[in-house]
Amino acid sequence: MNRLRRILLVSLVALSTSFVTPAWAIGFSLGKVFTMTNAADGNQILVFDHQPFQGLIQTDTVDTGGDGTGAGLGNQGGLVLSDDGHWLIGVNADSNSISVFLVRRRGIHLVDTVDSGGEMPISVTQHHHLVYVLNAGSDSIAGFTMAWNGKLTPLADSERELSGMGTGPAQIGFSPLGDMLVVTEKATNSITTFVLDDNGVPGSAVVNSSEGPTPFGFAFDRYGHLLVSEAAGGAENASSLSSYEMMEDGTLTPLASSVPTTETAACWVETSRNGRFAFTTNTGSSSISEFKSEPDGSLMLTNDDGVAATTGEGSSPIDLARSRNGRFLYALSASNGTILAYALIANRWLVPLPGVAGLPTTLNGMAAL
Repeated sequence: MNRLRRILLVSLVALSTSFVTPAWAIGFSLGKVFTMTNAADGNQILVFDHQPFQGLIQTDTVDTGGDGTGAGLGNQGGLVLSDDGHWLIGVNADSNSISVFLVRRRGIHLVDTVDSGGEMPISVTQHHHLVYVLNAGSDSIAGFTMAWNGKLTPLADSERELSGMGTGPAQIGFSPLGDMLVVTEKATNSITTFVLDDNGVPGSAVVNSSEGPTPFGFAFDRYGHLLVSEAAGGAENASSLSSYEMMEDGTLTPLASSVPTTETAACWVETSRNGRFAFTTNTGSSSISEFKSEPDGSLMLTNDDGVAATTGEGSSPIDLARSRNGRFLYALSASNGTILAYALIANRWLVPLPGVAGLPTTLNGMAAL
């Protein structure tokens, strides 16, 4: 069975990479991918169409109205799409601001750039009319309401401090129901949560100990479990993934504790469309690992060697993004200026497809339609 599967996957790769683009495929897009330059002399959003057999073709470059840092942010979620896919929201880490873009068929349009309510914003999240940003420089979060036209207004009494100073936060995200916020703190080995009231205003920080060192990125599976990657300080082949049940008071109950990836520096997490599989980019191993998530919260590595896909020599994969239809997975490697593309077969098997190279090495954040 394994041999048959390998033959099938190799055949799919050959089909996707060796044929000349047929006439019917010209101008037809499989979806869009967005990333940002994070350049210190002016942050920009790069827009790509995913073309059949051709890979990712850049179609637009739009200024954010702010500046990046020109260096890595140690984050996940620096660039996100709204629930409905109509709005793209990104951080300007060196300008202490966030920008909102209207997503159109032919490109994107900047509609707002506002102060982030803190210093060095690195991650942003959205749920319905609420937007929250994680400010790493001030170890704090701040909230906004989003109007029908994409304009952001600061949410009164929404600024909160994390567990302390120098927490090294990585990501902020809403729970599936939008009633709670989650923040990973790399330096304190903590996962901090905030319960939101009916107006979206957070309560006090609830600090939970991470099951493994250096909690980094996270996502939610189909059962509502919180899946958190653990980079283990970059120690060789020591990274892992843990799962938690979120309680109503913001406390986390561990369900699976530090299940090894067998790879190095698992940082970013993305789930399949059906929520049954989770993928981590292993920045120090140039690879992607895959886990199956069970209803009881247990996690099982689907490949004995921890490698569901390799990202190539010289790559250091960071961000992951899945297309809305669940058919494609994209991995960003800023170190060599590439975005890698994979067909996602049956929600779990990754088949390499043409991507794009020659991009700025300052890239940060990625989202996909």
